[in-house]
Amino acid sequence: MGDAMQLNTVEEIERAIDALTPQEMEELYLWLERHHLQTIDMQLKADLEAGRIDDRINHAVADYKAGKTGPI
Repeated sequence: MGDAMQLNTVEEIERAIDALTPQEMEELYLWLERHHLQTIDMQLKADLEAGRIDDRINHAVADYKAGKTGPI
């Protein structure tokens, strides 16, 4: 495998991420955005269309209307 690091567990991946420089971390964020954000977006869209988060949305809207929320 040459110079490439072989990672076999989540713990090893976490340790490797912790060792990244700020520039390498930015590169990782960009890579994740390009390669995995679509998966997250597709899951959220499917959950919304199936009504799986309607209760949470309705609860949040009710809290807002009741004045139970504040600025972010």
